[in-house]
Amino acid sequence: MSFFKKYSSIMLTFVSVLLYFLFAYTIERTEFTKLLFLWIGLFVSYFFILRSKQLSFAYLVGIAVIFRLIFFFAIPNLSQDFYRFIWDGRMILEGLNPYLSLPQTFIEQNNYPINQANELYKGMGALNGSHYTNYPPINQLCFLIAALFAKNSIIGSVVIMRVLIILADIGILYFGKKLLERLQLPVKNIFLYILNPFVIIELTGNLHFEPVMLFFLVWSIYKLQQQKWFSAAILLACSVSAKLIPLLFLPLFFQWFVKGEASVFKGLKKLTFFYLVVISTIALLFLPFYSSELVSNYTNSVGLWFRNFEFNASFYYVARGIGYLFRGYNEIAIIGKIIPIVTIFFLLILTFFKKNKSVKQLIVSMLFALSFYYFLTTTMHPWYIATLLILSVFTQYRYTVLWSLVIILSYQAYANSPWKENLWFVALEYVALYTYFIWEVFIKRKPTQY
Repeated sequence: MSFFKKYSSIMLTFVSVLLYFLFAYTIERTEFTKLLFLWIGLFVSYFFILRSKQLSFAYLVGIAVIFRLIFFFAIPNLSQDFYRFIWDGRMILEGLNPYLSLPQTFIEQNNYPINQANELYKGMGALNGSHYTNYPPINQLCFLIAALFAKNSIIGSVVIMRVLIILADIGILYFGKKLLERLQLPVKNIFLYILNPFVIIELTGNLHFEPVMLFFLVWSIYKLQQQKWFSAAILLACSVSAKLIPLLFLPLFFQWFVKGEASVFKGLKKLTFFYLVVISTIALLFLPFYSSELVSNYTNSVGLWFRNFEFNASFYYVARGIGYLFRGYNEIAIIGKIIPIVTIFFLLILTFFKKNKSVKQLIVSMLFALSFYYFLTTTMHPWYIATLLILSVFTQYRYTVLWSLVIILSYQAYANSPWKENLWFVALEYVALYTYFIWEVFIKRKPTQY
């Protein structure tokens, strides 16, 4: 038994290495059964490794890096988005503004402004190529770096982008550990994120740039904990400029500033300056791309997520079904407008009626605010969960870990040609999630530290 305890974790590490290798180099997203088998196997290993008390912090860091390096030369197999990343980066390298043109237009005119234009357009797909880019400037900087080092090679660009994502995850590990120490929480909580197979596969493997956004977000919260609000504001702006989602958190800082000061006026003054720094920094980062068309193109592209796209939704699918029942057609145009309004209303409740005076309380509010939005959204791609997962590291809640496991059910849609969702799989995903969420948030007896 002692031999088993001593070497079981090492054996699980080798099993994980094998499974990650198979995932990286042998699987297509249309092979749902194989994908599901590997995914569950990796999560079983992940749970047992996390439960082991014999593994040192350094060992866990080491295997987290090794697991990511397995994907180093692999072409992403669950997402096509990286082709658009490469396109945008090479456009900037050629002195062209990626926010002002459509890949589709260039291809239709037989105009090839960048190397491998045809191959990149074919890879990203007609749907992606027919919409203006919606990736903010920090993201575009990452794409440009890939173009600088590999303007003639797709695999070279993939490697450079993967390096940036791995470095961002190392930064999350560094500042996440420091933040956990300041919050007097177990530092090994960070491995709920760092070792999570979902994070390794969806972010490092499939080149989604959530780690860059989360690196700045965690660093910002760490600075806020240190009472360095100016630095926190700049870092939060960088986070927004990598992915827009942290904009959702801005109202939640109200109590941190206003109720943390001796007078309301002084608190409001500091809060105003905080917002000004965030908005000004975002504006400065967008400035190199500014033109009269930028705002309309960008907002139109972002608006498509509310008006046109639908994937792996929960409450929205229920509302859509009711709409079909009573109106006979898809009500996404109406429902898509209602979702932001309901989300803002919930944000205001969290802002004014929930205690957000400590960093722990603030992070919990961020977690619930974003969870609420994702519960209602019309489009819930798997990689969106990364933000919930890192926020939950600093709380007592673990429903995000369960979601990172069951989100794989959404990929069943790609087993069909053309892709089509099986709503029974979607229902199974959300029944499991909401059952655990209700138990953990409303039924389970919670510690009083929050």
